[in-house]
Amino acid sequence: MSNKTIDLAAFDGTFQQEATEDRGDFDSLPDGKYQVVIEKVELTHTQNTGNPMLKWTLRVLGPRFANRLIWRNSVITNNTLRYLKTDLHICGLDLDKLSDLPGRLADLLDVRLEVTKKTKGEYENIFFSRRLEMMVASKQYQEEAGDALRPF
Repeated sequence: MSNKTIDLAAFDGTFQQEATEDRGDFDSLPDGKYQVVIEKVELTHTQNTGNPMLKWTLRVLGPRFANRLIWRNSVITNNTLRYLKTDLHICGLDLDKLSDLPGRLADLLDVRLEVTKKTKGEYENIFFSRRLEMMVASKQYQEEAGDALRPF
């Protein structure tokens, strides 16, 4: 991550007005749904325009394509704030001001998501579908597992 501070305060007004909506190998993964964990997220700038951007590194949990990486870039402009706000909400991060994001990036790590990969022409898009809760901690999982959790 660059040592240069990225000021997001210019986007705060529009960000607050946006509604929140729910929505290893280098070969490309096929289109479809994947369960992933957020392994890394960093705030940087795009090379072409210099706009602020979140760079996401997502690790596939499996069973197919386990441990493969998916990358996603979320460029931050006034036109993309609604999508960014939705993605952050899905990840469990609801901010009052976008300028708070740099100090909250660590809150996004280890979040488990279901994502959908869609390819149109030469462009690949990764959409955050929903947050996955850890089943081990859930009462529903313990009830469904029943005797399987008891030692031999």
